Amino acid sequence: MAFGSGAMTNPIRDLRHADCIFITGSNTAEAHPVIAYEVVRAVKGGANLLIVDPRRVPLVDHATLWLQPKPGSDSYVFLAMAHVIIKEGLADQTFIETRTEGFADFARAVAPYTPELAVLESGVPAENIVKAARLYALGERVRGASLYSRSSAIGDPPSRGHSTILYAMGITQRSNGTEMVLMLANLALLTGQIGKPSTGVNPLRGQSNVQGSCDMGCLPNVLPGYQPVTDETKRQAVAAKWGLADLPARPGLTVVELMKAAAEKRVRALYVMGENPMLSDPNLEHVEHALRQLDFLVVQDIFLSETAQLAHVVLPAASWLEKDGTKTNTERRVQRLQPVLKAPGEARPDWWIVCEVAQRLEAALRPQPADGDLPFSVRPRWSFTSTAEIADEIAAVTPSYRGILHRRLNEGGLCWPCPTEDHPGTPILHTQAFTRGLGKFHPVTVGAPAERPDADYPLILSTGRVLYHYHTGTMTRRSGPLSWRDPRGWVEINAQDAAAAGVQDGRPVVLRSRRGEVHTVARVSECVPPGTVFLAFHWNEAPANTLTPDSPLDPLAKIPEFKLGAVRLEAE
Repeated sequence: MAFGSGAMTNPIRDLRHADCIFITGSNTAEAHPVIAYEVVRAVKGGANLLIVDPRRVPLVDHATLWLQPKPGSDSYVFLAMAHVIIKEGLADQTFIETRTEGFADFARAVAPYTPELAVLESGVPAENIVKAARLYALGERVRGASLYSRSSAIGDPPSRGHSTILYAMGITQRSNGTEMVLMLANLALLTGQIGKPSTGVNPLRGQSNVQGSCDMGCLPNVLPGYQPVTDETKRQAVAAKWGLADLPARPGLTVVELMKAAAEKRVRALYVMGENPMLSDPNLEHVEHALRQLDFLVVQDIFLSETAQLAHVVLPAASWLEKDGTKTNTERRVQRLQPVLKAPGEARPDWWIVCEVAQRLEAALRPQPADGDLPFSVRPRWSFTSTAEIADEIAAVTPSYRGILHRRLNEGGLCWPCPTEDHPGTPILHTQAFTRGLGKFHPVTVGAPAERPDADYPLILSTGRVLYHYHTGTMTRRSGPLSWRDPRGWVEINAQDAAAAGVQDGRPVVLRSRRGEVHTVARVSECVPPGTVFLAFHWNEAPANTLTPDSPLDPLAKIPEFKLGAVRLEAE
């Protein structure tokens, strides 16, 4: 919405040369440890590190400034930073005038959000908000010009270093996640901290090929390359390349919407690949009910996950060490995968399984005269014999991948957009113009958490990851050394709240929300502020998402409030 594309604007390696790194909604050290190494490297080289997070995450130990807002109040901090940047003349007026639109409406919208208002709502000291705004806007370094001293109120505009923003699901997994991301995009547009090395707005993807899956059209409203299904010209162009007369023009359902539809029997069959919604989706009691309502559930995975245990058919897939192909990582880099192990038993590569199923499905769905015509012709090409053929087909239907041919991926990969076969790829986006033309400011306001604490549920639950486990633990909890290091779940609680609840460190507790309850053990810690508890979502014996709400949803992204649910904690 702001830039014209939704991906990291800059490569990971750029971080080491940044002057200022602004991290919010990301426990980078535990969820993206390799990227965290680059952050620490930059800090040791003199970069300032700003962190906005209610919880004391490990990178706070390296931070120049830690802004600790009350859970759900971080939007006040972002808007107040924008207010300070405009008021103190730190905005990049040349960039705003030549490369953006909508600034006047945006400036009016942030005018009321002073640091003094932000401190009342967020608890973050006003002087720290001002310092953070100056550091980010000017790209200040610890070593170099003195901090907090530059001003453009009189004389020439200030010189700028390079500042970059990193964010993850602490921002997006909110009922106002779209607005939260737009606030960060506004900061980059306001200061011109985009389209240059070591700048930009950089979402950190949670799994190895999330970016590639989205690029390929694994979203309910787009075709490969983010071509809207509602755009008739683009839709028919893709259909023609696939040998079809047309493709469906109506967007489908998001994951949360799909589960609701399954519970209501509007969706009757489901094919799940490499996903474990029985641990990763919100309100797991509802998810289990929805999956049990299906007439037919197929799960394709490498292990018998919690979801696979409910399936009518399980298709055994090969792991990434056992197959070849390509993936697109968090910095938009398309890379080769090459097998180093033989797949066990009947396990097969995902693409091979899909093609085999599709060939049989195609034959079964061919229109019969007595049945009438289907809504569209079913004549896709499913006769692939290699991943090289698939990669070249991707290039044919995806404009941003046009030059990413399989034979070009032997030397470290290529970053999209790569429009032609002789193009070197694009590590940095928006250097001359935005994908949408002009960058667009969006006037957004603060949104209150969907579920507030009350007398019955006085604590706020936040969910996330720990260093030694990954996603729903399907792989890492089967690893002996990793399981030995972190063998079971725990809920992190502040000492003040533990005393009030009669809870002792290491002792059993029960955590309850309006949706269910979880039994685990307490870990008393000063990393969470009073009134907040933290529970990782890796643990099938203490599934955090039993507690999280599945409504309301972000109006655009359709994501619920994973990070801010009301709970109570009791000794067991």
